Amino acid sequence: MVALSNALSRVFGSVAGYKFPSFIQKGINALYVKIFKIDLSEFEPLENYKSLNALFTRSLKKERPFDKAPNICIAPCDALITECACLDNDTALQIKGMPYKAHELVGEINPLSPSFFYVNFYLSPKDYHHYHAPCDLEILEARYFAGKLLPVNKPSLHKNNDLFVGNERVILVAKDIQGNQLYFVAVGALNVGKMRFNFDKNIQTNAKARFTQTYSYNPPIKVKKGDNLGNFEMGSTIVLFIQNTAFKDLEEKSVKFGESIGEFHANR
Repeated sequence: MVALSNALSRVFGSVAGYKFPSFIQKGINALYVKIFKIDLSEFEPLENYKSLNALFTRSLKKERPFDKAPNICIAPCDALITECACLDNDTALQIKGMPYKAHELVGEINPLSPSFFYVNFYLSPKDYHHYHAPCDLEILEARYFAGKLLPVNKPSLHKNNDLFVGNERVILVAKDIQGNQLYFVAVGALNVGKMRFNFDKNIQTNAKARFTQTYSYNPPIKVKKGDNLGNFEMGSTIVLFIQNTAFKDLEEKSVKFGESIGEFHANR
């Protein structure tokens, strides 16, 4: 099953990256935009995308404004927030009634502190697929875990209890503005054969790998809030584990990258 889902994602990625003659490609792009009801008002016009993958990974034409105050946490992507809560005995939910152990997802040996909140961001096929820093960060490590590439939509989340933990993923281990540990988890999915990271081109995903690899950064890589960290090559999920932060009422809310979603407390 792992080999099949990953192979399908590689095949889909190859087809999506193929550049058809311009009149055919424009028709393919138009059909995709119509099916998924994509709003291109912030992006280049349809005819500018030479492949379906170029449309998937489209960039914003203009920078989005966001609150620059250091105590404000912003949404790292355009997404639907499916869960937002405090960890309970190292337990998080991929969706209601479907728990998993947070330390297993992020690759730690010991349970995570109850001071962590987690937020699940689901990026659908219609969404802008880039992800950004939710606050100023110092990236210490990137951890790659090989795994399945199964769908992460709501029906799949209700069926598979270990979907997040079992899927291919990359975990960014970082320090936030207060020096607290933060985990930024990019979870792969069916047809999401590649995850790109702008700060390290060596991170390879869905490359027939069956191993775990850690990329360490000494000194840490410093990124500013709002900096573009990378992108998925279709929809998927970001899970953010963050400490000492008060979040707004976010569950089942659609957010845009740059939108204020929470505020850091002083360290206790």
